[in-house]
Amino acid sequence: MKIRKINQKQESVSATLAIVSAGIGIGLVAGLVGTAVMTAAQMIEMHFSGRKPSDTPYQAVKKTFGIETKTDEDKEFVSNVTHFAYGSSWGIPRGLMAAFGAKGVAGSTSHFGAVWGTELIMLPSMDIAEPVTTWKPRAIAEDALFHGVYAIVAGITADYLAKWLRKAYEHDQ
Repeated sequence: MKIRKINQKQESVSATLAIVSAGIGIGLVAGLVGTAVMTAAQMIEMHFSGRKPSDTPYQAVKKTFGIETKTDEDKEFVSNVTHFAYGSSWGIPRGLMAAFGAKGVAGSTSHFGAVWGTELIMLPSMDIAEPVTTWKPRAIAEDALFHGVYAIVAGITADYLAKWLRKAYEHDQ
């Protein structure tokens, strides 16, 4: 009887670790896809508005790690790598939500709130951006829209991958 309980606990721990591992992988992929689509949307907006690319990711890396570049090309490279690394890593919580069953609108809305809320608090606290209370309504709307695109695309991707993985697992059982 005691051995059976130990085996059940081990199976439960193993199953949970498998779900967590899958969620992390799903999240990295979902975050990467979400970041790519968000970036494409920003590039389209910049094309039509004439706005220059943001150097906020570079400023965050410079302030956090003391990394400085010598050329504008290097600054843009650091910004892009940081943007994709940050967006991909933010996919992890969404992948975990999908893996554990928090999906759809609820999962994506929660994810959006966490991602955008963190930006709105973190960047002003680092003196990299002005507080959102000083932004013009259009800037708030655009920033929310881009982060919404990210959250929706990352959510759809995470939910699809989690569903696909569940079906593959059930098929193997």
